[in-house]
Amino acid sequence: MSIHDLAATIAARKSADPGSSWTAKLLSKGPEKCAEKFGEEAVEAIIEAVKGDRAKLTSEAADALYHLLVMCAARDVTLADIEAELTTRTSQSGLSEKAAR
Repeated sequence: MSIHDLAATIAARKSADPGSSWTAKLLSKGPEKCAEKFGEEAVEAIIEAVKGDRAKLTSEAADALYHLLVMCAARDVTLADIEAELTTRTSQSGLSEKAAR
C-alpha cells in the first residue's frame, strides 16, 4: 500500500460508520483525540529509533504515518495539501528556509 492509497482509504472512511472502521471511530472522536493518538505513536517511533530496533521502528513509523494522516484528515488537511507545501519548500535550501523564520 502506498501513502496515497492510505490517504485515500482514510478519506473514504471519514463518512463511514464508526462501528465499522477504526479510522472512522477515531475520526468520530474529533481532532483532539486524533492528535493525541498521533502523539502517542510518534513517541513510540522515537523510542524505537533510540533503541535501534529496525523492525520495530519500521512498524512504529508506519503507525505514526497513519495517525499523522488521520489527524490531518480530522482538520481537512489532505495529503495533496501536504505535498503542495513540500513542493514550495524545494525552491530553497532547508538552511535558508530556517533562517527566514
